[in-house]
Amino acid sequence: MFVTMTDLFCGAGGSTCGALKIPGVRVVMAANHSRHAINTHQHNHPTTDHDCADISQVVPTRYPRTDILWGSPECTHHTRARGKKRGHGEFSGGLFSTDGTDEAAIRSRATMHDIARFAEHHRYRAIIVENVPDARWWGPEEAPGFAFDNWVRSVALWGPYEHRIVYLDSAHAQAAGPGSRSRRPRMYVVFWRKGERAPDFDKWLRPYGVCPRHGRVQLMQSFKRTRVCSPERPWGVYGIKNGQYVYRCPARECRTEAVEPRVRGAAEAIDFTLPALTLGERSRPLAPNTMRKIRDGWATYRQLDGDGSLIEPYMIELHGGGSNHRPATQPMSTLTAGGLNHGVVYADPARHALLPYYGNSSAQPVTAPMPTLTTRDRHGLIGYAARLEECRYRMIRPREAARAMEFPDEFVFVGDRDQTIEMIGNAVTTNAGRDLVGMVVEALTGQEIALPEHSGPIAVLPAAGAAA
Repeated sequence: MFVTMTDLFCGAGGSTCGALKIPGVRVVMAANHSRHAINTHQHNHPTTDHDCADISQVVPTRYPRTDILWGSPECTHHTRARGKKRGHGEFSGGLFSTDGTDEAAIRSRATMHDIARFAEHHRYRAIIVENVPDARWWGPEEAPGFAFDNWVRSVALWGPYEHRIVYLDSAHAQAAGPGSRSRRPRMYVVFWRKGERAPDFDKWLRPYGVCPRHGRVQLMQSFKRTRVCSPERPWGVYGIKNGQYVYRCPARECRTEAVEPRVRGAAEAIDFTLPALTLGERSRPLAPNTMRKIRDGWATYRQLDGDGSLIEPYMIELHGGGSNHRPATQPMSTLTAGGLNHGVVYADPARHALLPYYGNSSAQPVTAPMPTLTTRDRHGLIGYAARLEECRYRMIRPREAARAMEFPDEFVFVGDRDQTIEMIGNAVTTNAGRDLVGMVVEALTGQEIALPEHSGPIAVLPAAGAAA
């Protein structure tokens, strides 16, 4: 039995790649306004029909009816990552006003309405819409969220559909396979027809972690109480310190304690054998702010060892990302379409080793093939440098960024370097597409999809309430 899918605003094809990891799924139609994105999608998915078009001008009858609609309307004008105050999309002085209204931003947000147009005609059995969490507050300044709430109702009427809003970081999308090696906080609105089987959100969207009391458990999402967020009104991104939600053990006695989900590190996506100058070999000094972050990381991640230091590879963020630096054992900070803003600092490849964090394996040279990656074993790099100037520094490459977004190494990007970076930064991580589509397919077909066994015993505990 085949389940068919349409991918609107498909970009390079992260959502399609993920969907095709679910047995029995066929992506019948993919559409996007960008020519290099469509060329890339078509090169990698030649059996899918493609349309390069402004989707707002496409009559829905032009595309075939499918079981599932995946839609990724433009997000750039919903997010605060653009470095300016988030707008809300109102015309304060008419369509051709001269009061500073950003008409491009309004048109960008209006791509959300294309989902309702296509739902009206095709009455899909299920719809998955991906956007940034800030899209939840789409609306006028005096009523943030008003436009978003009306949009949800406008889509739900056509099924008619039930719906659920999901806040998920791609690093935690690890049900049907590994999570991503980069952070990607996103909001997904999942619609399914009233009266039909609801998706099993708990099975597919709860990552694993180790509770100090109960050992390895499937974690529950727990929203904090803030001015704009609560368990009754969930919204936001993951973060124990600065986020709007955390994960915790499902046992009632653990309800006040956050547990970090297990994640994969950026080091798994980085090729440490690529050439890179040491800081001491550079003919032109790095910007003072970049060097400040590098020195701060050196002080944080080194361990004194005789005359030198053992140094764990770390990443710095030139701007954005929410931090100055982070260890390469953590996922890469969110990649954007505006450019690769991630640098990596590490010791000489000839003088560091690949060391598994779990199991009984011994260290081995980084030039050796990486051991088989499983849901249990993670691998870190430990190097030696007598001083900071002996460490190597370079920016990450597009292929490494694509790998962190879970594109397979054989995936071909059709375009120049800037276009490739743009496609990677705009993409859906393939693992998030995999898990969300798998969840919906299981509900549509009524056939349970067996998930890979996650290593180690899992504590079975009485839940302290459903995940928000």
